Amino acid sequence: MQIKINLKIFIFIVLFFFTNQIKIYCIFMLFAFIHEIGHLIIGVIMGFTADSIVIKPVGVSIIFNYKIDDIKKEILKGNILELKKILISIAGPFTNLLIVIIYYYNNIIILGISREMAIYSNILIGTFNLLPIYPLDGGRILKGLIRIFLGHEKSKKYIKIISWTSIIVFCIFSSILILYIKNISLVLIVIYIFIINIKNNKD
Repeated sequence: MQIKINLKIFIFIVLFFFTNQIKIYCIFMLFAFIHEIGHLIIGVIMGFTADSIVIKPVGVSIIFNYKIDDIKKEILKGNILELKKILISIAGPFTNLLIVIIYYYNNIIILGISREMAIYSNILIGTFNLLPIYPLDGGRILKGLIRIFLGHEKSKKYIKIISWTSIIVFCIFSSILILYIKNISLVLIVIYIFIINIKNNKD
């Protein structure tokens, strides 16, 4: 399994360092990695193998090698592979939920991370990933469901519309928050999510 690093992460590290938010950034990246471990565990249970782990400026992602046989097993207008992908996508946010529950009912401190910070970080990561924006988990889940019930072409068409609508609403909401809290991390997240949305929905 290969480990790849998106070089833009170093820009984020420098910016967060000079704005005295590097500790917060490291905590978020740690829980983002654990979030991805949730995907990995379910993927392995499903019988897939991880091809590579990509460390990105905002989180981590795992690329799986999928089984060709699963494409041939149909479910309505989709296939069994889509259902497995949906379960893998759900696993990440579910992992964050488990961490929130563990910290909420136990007053523990691990690696110097406070209970409040751990809960806040995981709620934010889990909620953010459930946004209906492809390729976030929420977008992947929605695209998979649309494909199963309506077919491949309609899933591509509808997820583009939903993703762009969601990103516009997200950017407007985030812009309002930025005016009040003046947090550079939110600015960077907005820019990054806009870029990956363009990249993954340009076709």
